[in-house]
Amino acid sequence: MAGSPAGEATPDRVAWIELSSVTLPLAAPVSDAKVLTGRQRPMTEVVFLFAEIGTEEGHEGIGFGYSKRAGGPGQFAHAAEIAPAVVGEDPSDIGRIGTKLAWAGASVGRGGLAAQAIAAIDIALWDLKARRAGLPLAKLLGAHRDSVRCYDTTGGFLGAPLEEVLDNAAAAARAGIGGVKIKVGHPDHAEDLRRVAAVRERLGDGFPLMVDANQQWDRPAARRMGRALEEFGLTWIEEPLDAHDAEGHAALVRALDTPVATGEMLTSVAELCELIDRGAADVLQPDAPRIGGITGFLKVAALADHRHLQLAPHFAMEIHLHLAAAYPSEPWVEHFDWLGPLFEERLAIEDGRMRVPARPGLGITLSEQAREWTTRRTLVGARP
Repeated sequence: MAGSPAGEATPDRVAWIELSSVTLPLAAPVSDAKVLTGRQRPMTEVVFLFAEIGTEEGHEGIGFGYSKRAGGPGQFAHAAEIAPAVVGEDPSDIGRIGTKLAWAGASVGRGGLAAQAIAAIDIALWDLKARRAGLPLAKLLGAHRDSVRCYDTTGGFLGAPLEEVLDNAAAAARAGIGGVKIKVGHPDHAEDLRRVAAVRERLGDGFPLMVDANQQWDRPAARRMGRALEEFGLTWIEEPLDAHDAEGHAALVRALDTPVATGEMLTSVAELCELIDRGAADVLQPDAPRIGGITGFLKVAALADHRHLQLAPHFAMEIHLHLAAAYPSEPWVEHFDWLGPLFEERLAIEDGRMRVPARPGLGITLSEQAREWTTRRTLVGARP
């Protein structure tokens, strides 16, 4: 006897999708090593693509992706083109919907901007499924823990004077954040070492400290700096090389005692799988909004767990907290306070850990401020 067509077992269907582009202004321009080397300009805003989805039975979900410096209008335009493919589908069939969306935009590929446009919709569908079940997303996925170690990123940018970096690091520790990451990548390597030494002294030897080179070293510089940084007992060295240099990262993994972290800039499941296959990371840093959403993230996480890798998802803690809580071995999640104005809720931090909220789904609601920062919006289907 032939099986039922996908979606027939449940009567509910997607009735509408509302897409919105929201521009979040940053309090001050942000600079890392890519700015010092002239590759990028300082970042002054982040553009978010939100997808809100509703069903005929009244269930709703919300998801988002983002772009930095460029790409926001393109993500919105692509999502608006492919979104009609979701209306009328059973919202439970997330994998099948993702395949349908990929084929709807197949001419522009399955990574990059196309994957990021799909991600907002995919994440909204997972949020909807968890809300309908009355569970936090972490619980729907199967949580291994109710809180996750968290580290602060926003206080250690290269544009900040050392004293400010030191004050920010100490403030993060007092606030109960479990680790601190600072940027490196100055043209003068001695300046990087001076700053790392000062932060290590301020925090003490036992406090988790990470550094992030933002892809600015070549292979010889990465080896030299990696060896020079060994004395500081770092939790990891992040993106020492070009994000696509899997071979170079693999060589560093073999050469250094300090763990090597990378993966955040890759924009497809296939690219992250190559990192894993080549042994190019001790700490994998996938970003769900960049690789097609939660569905893509779960594929990467399963392979990472199989290879016994550490996991530290990049950015978007509102999403990645749930995904990290469902990872078998102890992960990290990145604390960014930038996104706070976009949501009504706040995530609780204590004793170095970020707590999974008890609210259903992702546990987020768009704020009125986010609505005011909306620059474009489109509705697909009929919203009651």
